[in-house]
Amino acid sequence: MDGFTTKTPKRPGLDYLHGEAAPDHGGMMEITPRIQWIRMELPFSLKFINVWLIEDDDGWTIVDTGMPLKETRDAWKAILESRVTPEKPLKRVIVTHMHPDHVGCAGWLCYKYGAELWMSRLEYTTCRMLISDTGREAPEAGVSFYRKAGWDEAALDNYRERFGGFGRGVSKMPDSFFRLSDGDTFEMGGETWEVITGNGHSPEHACLFCPAQNIVISGDQLLPRISSNVSVHPTEPAANPLLDWMSSCEKLLERLPADVLVLPAHNEPFRGAHKRLRHLIDGHEVALERLKQRLAERPRKVLDTFVAIFGRKIALDEQGMATGEALAHLNCLIYRGEVKAEPGRDGVTLYHLAA
Repeated sequence: MDGFTTKTPKRPGLDYLHGEAAPDHGGMMEITPRIQWIRMELPFSLKFINVWLIEDDDGWTIVDTGMPLKETRDAWKAILESRVTPEKPLKRVIVTHMHPDHVGCAGWLCYKYGAELWMSRLEYTTCRMLISDTGREAPEAGVSFYRKAGWDEAALDNYRERFGGFGRGVSKMPDSFFRLSDGDTFEMGGETWEVITGNGHSPEHACLFCPAQNIVISGDQLLPRISSNVSVHPTEPAANPLLDWMSSCEKLLERLPADVLVLPAHNEPFRGAHKRLRHLIDGHEVALERLKQRLAERPRKVLDTFVAIFGRKIALDEQGMATGEALAHLNCLIYRGEVKAEPGRDGVTLYHLAA
């Protein structure tokens, strides 16, 4: 028994388009005659990212790109070699959001093939900002942020050593881009597509919805088996990204049909978007209730809330993301007026239920 009275909701059954079948690294599977599903390997726990190649009469579009690894660049060269011609070029690279597995090869593809980069403004500018940290020393604001969360000196030294690593996972970005905004429409693959933005996982994530084909390219905003990380970062320690995330899930419930075919960035294409979105929202609400149960016992620092939120212990290499997500839940409860934060005698912040 874990001592919690509120249990995690059971994951709903979803309808997978191809079952568990999926392309190998650099391989393709057809979604429609004009949309190809490609997988690229990743050098971390997610293993693969799904990227999409879409054919127009006069060219090609790539949505999301993989990381700038030699194996990924070689796979793109092999895919595009027999398709891209002067008469039918790679016209654009669309990036759903600025995380390196999505944007990593975008600049390389744009420069090599003369393509335009399409992103939302906040994703582009945030990406450029994070790249500019490459080579910098870790700022004291970041060290203080994690010290207040309860990190020990060994963990803080690890943060200092790894700071500025974002730029090493992204190829040189183009100096200009085409802006995607919520509600924009554009032609791709012979159909009209609509941009639906969301945030919480990233600043201005762009999903692409085609009403005529009832297909949405969802990036990380809607995944079938895993929940996207929703984190507070040192640059905005009082942020409330969990509210942003759940509001974005509600927005997708309003804008997408229940039977839409979802093309996610990870796992397999599926139907059952509404069931999955409600499950994601409910899962976070359960985590918030479990967190309040823990805080009712005694005040706790961030590191002491992991089991309540994640239902398991967190390994050292997961501590950074876990800290950000725990703070997202704590800040959400603070904004709701249900929790307060007070500095402890050792400088570590303690969280307790509001009176």
